[in-house]
Amino acid sequence: MTSKRGGILPEGAEAVLSALRSAWVVLDSDRKVVQRSTTTVPYGLVRGKRLRVPQVEILVRQVLQDGHSRELSVEVPRSHRGTELLSLDVRIAPLGEFVLVVAEDQSAVRRVDAVRRDFVANVSHELKTPVGALALLAEAVQESADDPDAVRRFSGRMQHETGRLSQLVQDLISLSRLQGNDPLRDGAVVSVDDVVADAIDATHLEADARRIRLEVRGQHGLHLIGDLDQLATALRNLLVNAINYSPDLTRVIIAVKTVGKSDDTIEISVADQGIGIPERDLERVFERFYRVDPARSRATGGTGLGLSIVKHIAANHGGDVRVWSSEGAGSTFTLRLPRDEVLATVQQLPKKRSKRAARSELEQGVR
Repeated sequence: MTSKRGGILPEGAEAVLSALRSAWVVLDSDRKVVQRSTTTVPYGLVRGKRLRVPQVEILVRQVLQDGHSRELSVEVPRSHRGTELLSLDVRIAPLGEFVLVVAEDQSAVRRVDAVRRDFVANVSHELKTPVGALALLAEAVQESADDPDAVRRFSGRMQHETGRLSQLVQDLISLSRLQGNDPLRDGAVVSVDDVVADAIDATHLEADARRIRLEVRGQHGLHLIGDLDQLATALRNLLVNAINYSPDLTRVIIAVKTVGKSDDTIEISVADQGIGIPERDLERVFERFYRVDPARSRATGGTGLGLSIVKHIAANHGGDVRVWSSEGAGSTFTLRLPRDEVLATVQQLPKKRSKRAARSELEQGVR
C-alpha cells in the first residue's frame, strides 16, 4: 500500500493491522489518513482524511519529527454532533514513512471503576450513620446509668440502629451474591405461587401491625425457570416498600398474569395506595442508596438498596422491573419475567420448595 506521496508500508504491516481488534489509523507525512479500521469513525478519531482530535494531532507531529512513540489517554465525543464521550487510550508510533495511531476504548472499564468508587463511597457513608449513632447512644447510656428511663430509651434507639446496620450488611451481601449467580443457567422450576406465598409470609407481620391488607389476585399455577429465593426476595422488597409508604388501614395488591402474544412473559405487580413518587424521582428509584424521602427511610430502617436488589434479580432472570406512580395516588411496581414455553420438556430440572412449604411440612412431622 502506498500513500499519495509514494510511501510504502513495511512488509507484513497490512496483515498485522488487519488482525488488530483496536481502532487504528495510518497517516502519511502530511498527517493525512491513508488507511484506517472501520471502528475509527464511531470512536470519533477521524473525519474524512484528517484526525479530529487535537491532542492526538499534536503527538503525531512530534512522532513525525523525532520518531519516538507517544501515549496518552483522551476523552472524545463519539461523533462530531454527539455529546457521549469515549475514554480512549491512544498510542502513536512510527511505521516506516508513516505514523500508526492505535486506540483502545476504555469507556466501559472506567465506567465500572467509577461505579465501584461511588459504591464504596456510598457504603462508607451509609455505614458511618448507624455506627456513629451507636457510639453516641452508648456514651449516652453510660452517662445515664442512674436514670433507668433514659437507659431504656437510649437502649431502644440502639436496637433500632443495630437493626438498620444489620439490614444494610445483609443487603450488601445480597447484592454481592447476585453478581456471581446465574439463575437461568443454574436454576430450577419455580412456582410463582410459591414466590408470592414466601414473600407474603415474610412481610405479613409488618402489614398486620399497620392493618394493611395484602391481597393476591390474578392467575395461579404459573411456573418459570430461576431461583426461588432470589425471586421471593425481590417480591418481598417490593412488598416492604409498599407497606412502608402506605397509610394504615389501606391495602396492597399482588397481581399475577401472563402477557405477550403467546403469554411468554409473567408479570407480578405490587400496587399500593400510598403517597406516590414524584415524577422527577421515577428514573432514579432503582439506583443504589437513592431515597425519595430520606427521613422516612431512616424512620423505617430502609437502606436504599431494596429496589436496586429487585432490579438486579429481574435482570438475572432475563427480565426487568417497571414503576408507575402518581403523587397521592399510590405506586405500582411490576416484575416482568420470561416464561419458559417448553417447560414440559425440562421437567428433569429440580423443583425447589418454598420456605413456607418446607416449614409447614416440618411442623407436621413430614420430611
